[in-house]
Amino acid sequence: MPGIAVALLTEDREQSVVLHSRVESTNLARTVLSPVGFPLGPSDAILRQLQDQRVEVVLVDIDPHNPQRAIRTVELIHGSIPEITIFAVGEMNQPANIVAAMRAGAREFLDHNASREALLEAFTRFSATLSRSQRSSSKARVLTFLNAKGGVGATTTAVNTAVALQETHGRVVLVDFAPIGHAALQLNLRPQFTLMDALQNLHRMDGSLLDGLMTPYRNGLHLLAGAQQPHNSIPTGSELARLFDLLVSQYHFVVLDCSGRMDGTMQNICELSNAVLLVAQTDVVSLWSAGRIHAFLQEGASRDRLRIVLNRYKKIPGFTDEDVEKATNCKVLWKVPNNFQVIGPAIDRGSPVASQGNHEIGRSYQGLAAELAGATTSGDGALSLLYQHDKGDNKSRTASHLVVSPIRAGQ
Repeated sequence: MPGIAVALLTEDREQSVVLHSRVESTNLARTVLSPVGFPLGPSDAILRQLQDQRVEVVLVDIDPHNPQRAIRTVELIHGSIPEITIFAVGEMNQPANIVAAMRAGAREFLDHNASREALLEAFTRFSATLSRSQRSSSKARVLTFLNAKGGVGATTTAVNTAVALQETHGRVVLVDFAPIGHAALQLNLRPQFTLMDALQNLHRMDGSLLDGLMTPYRNGLHLLAGAQQPHNSIPTGSELARLFDLLVSQYHFVVLDCSGRMDGTMQNICELSNAVLLVAQTDVVSLWSAGRIHAFLQEGASRDRLRIVLNRYKKIPGFTDEDVEKATNCKVLWKVPNNFQVIGPAIDRGSPVASQGNHEIGRSYQGLAAELAGATTSGDGALSLLYQHDKGDNKSRTASHLVVSPIRAGQ
């Protein structure tokens, strides 16, 4: 059964029933253990049951009139089973209890009367943290492509990067989050299922069902196709976290095409990504828009992962990378050369140039894929990407390092 495995610890049977109802209502977690009473020591049967049931989160109810027993329980669980996350539940107008619970090892402190939405947000934060750990251990990487403005080539860049990653590393999925999906057209595919089917079936989703929603490309790449017509469905942060958890458990690379999407969903996706590649051109409107998108993402952690990919690049005398970075507040990561005579027919035929190594533009996409795949991972799950000011000039390679910060959502 999917969902976060939750245990409820309280000395009040009625409160146990209330908490159970709230947990189940989130559709993101399930109650697997709800004894009435607290463990008394390291050998208590409740602690063994927590381990046997593979509990991920424990909700410890703190009585405002007698908080010490619950605080000791938080401390006992944190010391005995540190891999379990603890949410304390109590009165928000008692700061001494909040501080004591957090010092004892609780990660969250929720109000006794917390709504379903508040509990859902807490579970979403936990899921995002778990996702970061899973991505770090599995080395799965999530790469998101955005348009600085319409028509600059985010879909083409995402498709070709995904194709190149599949050919060199395998187990790649391309997910089309664009308002209307075009990735299938560039791969000459006719999908039976789309991202909308996945989002509507998250409550029963597992690896087998997810695989059944994929449309395979000839080199082994999987496509989770975008919507075929406009829609007003907006996935929640918890739904996105659940989908991403499934994707990173099945694939080595998750490439997302968000194209011109500019909404809360895009912000959540960027928060869940290892790297956010903003595709732009060296024109005033494109660079102006890129700067505004950076400002739009300013409040979240995704701003630290945002990098510019210059598409259809032509060297302009007197116009440098530093000028691009000053205009956009973003570092330039890569440059894709301008060759519409090659890329245009390839798009029309549904035959990505990344699989054609005999063209400079195909080799450029292969190089971008290699750069993203070859980045080392630090202990906290961050990607360390090598940045070179002029990728197109093999004679000049001045290198420095930039860090793409770890995956976080809801934090």
